[in-house]
Amino acid sequence: MHKIIIPLFAALALTACSSTERGAGIGAASGAVIGGVATGNVRGAAVGAAIGGVSGALIGNVADQPGRCYYRDRNGNRYVDRC
Repeated sequence: MHKIIIPLFAALALTACSSTERGAGIGAASGAVIGGVATGNVRGAAVGAAIGGVSGALIGNVADQPGRCYYRDRNGNRYVDRC
């Protein structure tokens, strides 16, 4: 029963947030899972959560800016510019 209730409350909590906060939450959760699975320890999960949270916040922030798009140049650097 807890396997259903906890994700339900997490999803419900994210519905009231801005797209930046939602992106950060989803990115942090995804990063924690991926980091934990990849390394098999808590430190990897924490690093994954931090990286995922920052990345998700950046992507979510672009969603709050109409007419702005998220791009990546040939060197892999990310930037936001007009669409």
